[in-house]
Amino acid sequence: MQLNALIAAFGLFAPASALLRFGCSALTVQRLDPLVEPGMNPSTHLHQIIGGNSFNVSMPPEEHDLAALSTCTSCQFTEDLSNYWTAVLFYRAKNGTFKRVPQTAQTTGNQGGMTVYYMTDALFDTAQKSTVTAFKPGFRMLVGDSTFRDREQARNFRQLTYICMENSGTRAPEYIGFPTRPCPGGIMANHRFPTCWDGKNLDSPNHQDHVAYPESGTFESGGPCPATHPVRLPQILLETVWDTRAFNGDPADFADGGQPFVWSSGDATGFSSHADYLFGWKDDSLQRHLDGHTYVSAPTLKTQSTALQNQCKVKDMVGEDIDSWLTSLPGGNPVA
Repeated sequence: MQLNALIAAFGLFAPASALLRFGCSALTVQRLDPLVEPGMNPSTHLHQIIGGNSFNVSMPPEEHDLAALSTCTSCQFTEDLSNYWTAVLFYRAKNGTFKRVPQTAQTTGNQGGMTVYYMTDALFDTAQKSTVTAFKPGFRMLVGDSTFRDREQARNFRQLTYICMENSGTRAPEYIGFPTRPCPGGIMANHRFPTCWDGKNLDSPNHQDHVAYPESGTFESGGPCPATHPVRLPQILLETVWDTRAFNGDPADFADGGQPFVWSSGDATGFSSHADYLFGWKDDSLQRHLDGHTYVSAPTLKTQSTALQNQCKVKDMVGEDIDSWLTSLPGGNPVA
């Protein structure tokens, strides 16, 4: 998708530096995917979604302005009406049945959901001196691939990882595949999006080619963007804590290097980890925040209560049981 007059109104290159961290409650859990499978109801596998309540079966960018159509958001800042989503984790019992794993919020009061970061430098760099260009209206992207099942495939994407949490403060080590031991504090899934943009396209046919990783080094080390994608973006990091504690009781589940968890896509390896992003910040609110050079604090943004975040929901558009013990994954996806 080429840049249009709307983007021009917000300015193409407006560099900024800051770090933003905030909680988002669950908006909905449904078998829908308006980015990869627009108009398909139901989509092939289940997702957990946060953000603005204009989320729908189809969200064509030329018609669907998230910031204009949403009336609430499940995120902390009322200006962020974007949508973010990932696959859903299930426990697979020895008898072949499946149970959806609940999510634990890192912010007191939030119900499920994720923690979202926008960074201009490494997470623990309080200076946040680097400059980046904020996303533009209509921007969307996908990181990861739901069909991947081995480590070599997973290497195509950087920093899609898991943390086997000992407690709520555990942040290391990180693994590419599912942990193969019980995790006392649950499993954290981390999704870091690419940080270099071609400066022209808001999307691409596979939702990935318009963005790229630094050509050398990493985002954290300040690695340069490739000439094909010269515009440096803020890094989006999604943290999702899956509360696996209720499923840690049977040592046989982890025998011989195995583990009992599967993504809703049918992946039992963890290598298919993926996440979707549809930009939906109001007006230039994200740019104004990034221009503030702040670390975690957000004086230019409006914070809403967790109660209001929890109230923001969308209706069930699929109508299938996802909470009982199931004989198959939603959509019948085979485990591989």
